[in-house]
Amino acid sequence: MSDSFYNEVLTDHNMHPIHKHPIDNPNLVLEGVNPSCGDDIVLQLRVEDDKIVEGSFVGEGCAISQASADIMLELIIGKSKDEALSLSDAFMRMIRNEASEEDIELLDEAGALKDISHMPARVKCAVLGWHTLEELFGRKSE
Repeated sequence: MSDSFYNEVLTDHNMHPIHKHPIDNPNLVLEGVNPSCGDDIVLQLRVEDDKIVEGSFVGEGCAISQASADIMLELIIGKSKDEALSLSDAFMRMIRNEASEEDIELLDEAGALKDISHMPARVKCAVLGWHTLEELFGRKSE
C-alpha cells in the first residue's frame, strides 16, 4: 500500500467522516480516552438481535484517531458482535505487525493504517476506537 493511499484514506475519513455524529437511541455507549495525547471519543452503537445496526462516534482528537474510528465503524456496522470482535483482533494483529495478508484484506481500508506499527507514538491513536469497541462488548483491551 503506497504512502499516498495511506494519506488519502486518512485524510478522507478525517475531513469527511461518515460516522461522526450522535445517533438516536444507542443501547451501547462508552467513552474512550487516550490520555497521552488527548484523543477522546464516545462510541455509540445500536445493537439489535446481536447485529450492529447503527454506530457512530463523537469527540475530538488527531487525524489518526478520528479516521481510525470512522473506518472501524464502516467495517462493523451490519456485523454481529463476534464478527466485530474478530475484525478488532485482526486490526490489533496488524498493528503489532503480526497480521496475515488475509487479515489485512478483511480490514479493507483499515489496512491503510498498517504502517502505524512503525510509529509507536501513534499506535494508541489508531487503536483508540478499537479498544473502546472491545471494552463496550465486555472484553478487556491488551
